[in-house]
Amino acid sequence: MEQNRIHIKNMVCPRCIAAVEMVLKKLNLNFIEIDLGTVVLDRSLTEGETQKLKFDLEEIGFELLNDKKSQLIEQVKSEIIKIVHYHEQAIQAGNLTDHLQKTIGHSYASLSKLFSEFEGKTIEKYLILQKIEKAKELLFYEELSISEIAYQLNYSSSQHFSRQFKSVTGLTPTEFGKNKKAGRHSINEI
Repeated sequence: MEQNRIHIKNMVCPRCIAAVEMVLKKLNLNFIEIDLGTVVLDRSLTEGETQKLKFDLEEIGFELLNDKKSQLIEQVKSEIIKIVHYHEQAIQAGNLTDHLQKTIGHSYASLSKLFSEFEGKTIEKYLILQKIEKAKELLFYEELSISEIAYQLNYSSSQHFSRQFKSVTGLTPTEFGKNKKAGRHSINEI
């Protein structure tokens, strides 16, 4: 089944999954499973199908990943996005290592080295940036208190959350909440 698995860059949300699903249906490609960053097809693709899929995905902002290193990096990113933005699993910071090793099937040391080499930041820094981006979203909607946001994002305390938020954004969470023009970033740009 592994040879029928394709990896796609920039799939970061349920709408991305729906968009990729539409491309697959348009090309009459049947899939068994679709998730952030990956699709399992019911068969191998011909060279022509691969090229057409690559073109159609690029038309809507996605990229078909062919090399193993890029695939691994995208898998790490997808797992972190699922954890932070879609609460697929409550993972404490210390358990992220085990989770990534288990779901991706490579040692954390090799994933960490590869990720840092290609992304210019550690996996831990990427996790923090994703958590801060999720916090910005929650602050923007003004539905949760700072303590509730800290809890939802697995911070040990609201003080720790506030310190980390300020170190990344230059603003306290309260200041950010008051300044609606403060910048947010797309998940895949982090």
